[in-house]
Amino acid sequence: MKKGSALNQTAWWLVMIGAVNWGLVGLFDWNLVNVVFDSVPLVERIAYILIGLGALHMLFAHLKK
Repeated sequence: MKKGSALNQTAWWLVMIGAVNWGLVGLFDWNLVNVVFDSVPLVERIAYILIGLGALHMLFAHLKK
């Protein structure tokens, strides 16, 4: 996979969203993902799964180098 592939960019954005969300939870006890998807819990759960998969992709891509 090349460095700027769509999968790598998507994984990066997902991890950044997750990091910002955890920062907001830690600082203000405010969960942005929950606020955005509050009316649809299944979509919120899917968002967390995608963020986790993005993190795993970045981890394994980094370990391959």
